This record gives sequence, structure tokens and C-alpha cells, in this order.
Amino acid sequence: MNHFTFTQQFREIYERGLALYAKGQRGAETYFSPEETAFLTANGITAQHLYDYVEDQHNEGVPGYDTALSIELIRRDYFLNVQQGQWTGKKEDPETWPAKTEAVAGIVWLPRILRKVRAKLRGELPDSAMFCCGGDRRFFRANNIHPSEFINLAWRAGDDDQPIIDFVVARAKSAKGE
Repeated sequence: MNHFTFTQQFREIYERGLALYAKGQRGAETYFSPEETAFLTANGITAQHLYDYVEDQHNEGVPGYDTALSIELIRRDYFLNVQQGQWTGKKEDPETWPAKTEAVAGIVWLPRILRKVRAKLRGELPDSAMFCCGGDRRFFRANNIHPSEFINLAWRAGDDDQPIIDFVVARAKSAKGE
């Protein structure tokens, strides 16, 4: 694995995905060559999650390459250095996550995204869910938090929700000018 060229290779695969999507090709399983899929897998990234970035970028103009890269750099670092390059073999079930309308400390979506961000960090997010989806982006925008900042915070907090809740509450107040 060439670590030095990771960002370049990631960009090439991302841009190829955008071009394929623009041509009307659909489905993550049809996008990437065996070599590209192996590259993604070796770096803790699923083809579906890269496809999700491409799909939202094409359809909504966000989250953008820079955001996708910044999230995946943190996931990659966690995968290579904490998980020693090994997938857990587990997938979260979004049906068990808190409802989208649930709140903690008065902040809607926070209970749900706490589960979701940890699943993303560990590589246990199912193909049916996307970290940094439209709902997540509304949460981040409303609370003035960058998605990569949030996944990095989740890594540092481990299984302790309180530091994350405290951070989000402080950011939410500053976003509202309080």
C-alpha cells in the first residue's frame, strides 16, 4: 500500500465515480474495478460510502470532495491504527437507532448521529446509511460543526457521549450567537 499517494488515488476514484454518475450509471457495485475496490477496502472505505458521496454531490452539490476526503482520512487513520487494518465484520442496524426526531440537551438528531458516527468510525455503517447524509448535513450546519470535526471528536470521546454532547451544545449556542 502506498500511503503517500492515498489522497491522489482517492481523488481519482471519486472523480471517476462522479463521471459515471453523470453518465447515468447507478449502483456502487457497478462503479469500481477490482483494484479500486481493493484499494478502498484496504483503506477502511466501502464502495457504497464513496458512491453515496458521489450521488449526493451530483444531485445536491454537497458534501464535496474535500469533505468526503476529510471524513475518510479520519476513518482510514482509525482503521489502520486502531483496528490494525481489520474490519470488525459487524454492521449496525439503523432500525435500532434513536428516531430522527429524538433530542438530547434540546438538540434534535443528536442521539441518532451519536450512534451513526461511531458506526462510521468503526466501519460498521450499513450500506443503507450514509454518514454526512442530508439529515446529518442539516444537523452540522445548524450547529456549526464540520463533519470531519465530529467524527474526530467521536474518536477522542470513545464510548462517552457527554464530551460530544457538551461540544455540540456549546457549538449550537455559538451558532445562535448566544
